[in-house]
Amino acid sequence: MFKRIYDFILLFKEYVVLSLLLILSLILMALNDSTQVRHIRGVATVMLGIVQERLAFIPRYVALRNENDMLRRMNFDLADEANRLREAKLENIRLRQALGLKGEHPYGVIAARVVGKNLTLLRNTITLNVGALDSVHPRMPVMGDGGLVGVVSHATNRYSVVRILLNVDFRASAKIQRSRVDGILAWDGNTLRLTNVAKTLDVRAGDAVITSEYSSTYPPHLRIGIVHEVTQQQGSLFKDVLVQPGVDFVKLEEVFVLTYLPDSERLDLEHRSTQRARR
Repeated sequence: MFKRIYDFILLFKEYVVLSLLLILSLILMALNDSTQVRHIRGVATVMLGIVQERLAFIPRYVALRNENDMLRRMNFDLADEANRLREAKLENIRLRQALGLKGEHPYGVIAARVVGKNLTLLRNTITLNVGALDSVHPRMPVMGDGGLVGVVSHATNRYSVVRILLNVDFRASAKIQRSRVDGILAWDGNTLRLTNVAKTLDVRAGDAVITSEYSSTYPPHLRIGIVHEVTQQQGSLFKDVLVQPGVDFVKLEEVFVLTYLPDSERLDLEHRSTQRARR
């Protein structure tokens, strides 16, 4: 073993001698208390401090980058949790409104989700994920949390199509809740209007519009919307009453089908009476 050490020293004797001289110089400088040596030690200390200060950013940079990555992950997790809580809150509001809807009407309510929409046609419709197997049948009214949506026009076992208010085939007997003024609610392809309202009758902007007892399709007192504007054409006997629906059809996601069907005896009697009047 000593021979190996001796061979190593012989092989690197220049480096060994240089290292010993450097160590000896450092020892002498440390033991020497002359003015020149103190000055050299001071300069060396200052230079070492500057170098350490300049290099200190490296561990700080790594630590800050790791901390930034951790904060970004936390921010993503919190944003995702906030989004899920927001959806849960909206769902809770909708369910509470659904429970309120059930309490308002004596007939049953079938909750449904909108799975299809046509909102750019003259005969606009929506498609629901409930059908005959869920006891949904044509002519049943459909409500949203803001009011009347329309009426079921077709139904298969698992799906149904609803003719909404924004459909040129839609008609409903309606009235002003405040003044009890009656009219026919219809969509002309651009605007929902309460028609057949005489110019002498009391109708104002902001009045609530509901279904009337004269409707053969809808039960009375269902919310429809509010009067948006009332104008009168020169020489016309009727007012032009524009109605703003209570339902936002663009954002509509859940609806409630009312298990209400028109009185078949009344419908048959009115149909026969109309046929006789045309003869």
